[in-house]
Amino acid sequence: MTRKRPTIHDVAEASGVSRGTVSRVLNGKANVSLSAEAAVRRAVAETGYVVNRAARSLKTSRTGSIVMVLSEPQERLFEDPNFSVLMRVATNQLADRDMSLVLMIAGDDGGRDRVARYLRGGHADGALLISTHAGDPLLDEIERAGVPAVALGAVLGRESVIPYAAADERGGARAMAEYLVEQGRRKIGMITGPLDTPGGSLRLEGFTGVLGRKAGKQMVVHSDYTQAGGEAAMRQLLRNVPDLDAVFVASDLMAAGALQALHAAGRRVPEDVAVGGFDDSAIASATRPALTTVRQPLSKVAEETVRLLIALLDDEEVEPVILPTELIIRDSA
Repeated sequence: MTRKRPTIHDVAEASGVSRGTVSRVLNGKANVSLSAEAAVRRAVAETGYVVNRAARSLKTSRTGSIVMVLSEPQERLFEDPNFSVLMRVATNQLADRDMSLVLMIAGDDGGRDRVARYLRGGHADGALLISTHAGDPLLDEIERAGVPAVALGAVLGRESVIPYAAADERGGARAMAEYLVEQGRRKIGMITGPLDTPGGSLRLEGFTGVLGRKAGKQMVVHSDYTQAGGEAAMRQLLRNVPDLDAVFVASDLMAAGALQALHAAGRRVPEDVAVGGFDDSAIASATRPALTTVRQPLSKVAEETVRLLIALLDDEEVEPVILPTELIIRDSA
């Protein structure tokens, strides 16, 4: 004989509360007492009740899934340790709401088309935008699909349209530039990220706000947040400024590449050239010498990004969140 699958009525009976209270607990609503919530959770475990996701979707027009859209080439996902942090935090936070995370790569036209079709098909309740570039045509597709979207880091040009959570990119870069000046460094260059991203644009603004005219065209080289890109940019910077004595690199991964270029050129770090990074990712303490860097609270930023999206899904008003950074002094500067 086939055992009947437990229902929400069974959970209500086992917990001693109403079916409506059970529903509010299962849907994550706030207006439930702690004792009632605990009783429902126990009853769910005892009865073996499992939410019928398909039935809930038909009733609420919700899929129970969020798509994380990474607007970078696929290889960046595995090279940059920051992305694994974002995925872990978002997955855990959504699991608390009984929601799933779907990762999609939108680093080229084909990837953007796949994401657009997925969203137009109604397969996700919302979108978490990661490393989104200004002017990305996918942004218009997301808007046309009517899918709530929140960005990790501001989307340049759409700061007032797409809610976001971010670290203080400009302030962190300013702190690093001020520190290098205080150390007596006189020829300070910078390796930026792409200028159509907030990390590229705002970190450059923070740097030039301190250095002023000393941050001339020859002192700044633009790169792509990869280790190979950082190495190539460092070689270019040494050609531009042979007597360079410090460099601020706009990510730890690029800074690791810059260190390789400096070692290959016979430049001692920090004796000849001081090096500062940004992120305080795992790679910062693994380089030799260990990187002086700007710590951004990436886990907290990811948590706030997910919180903003959930608030949007619940039809709540949201405001951008900008969290402070911290200068971390190590051996490279």
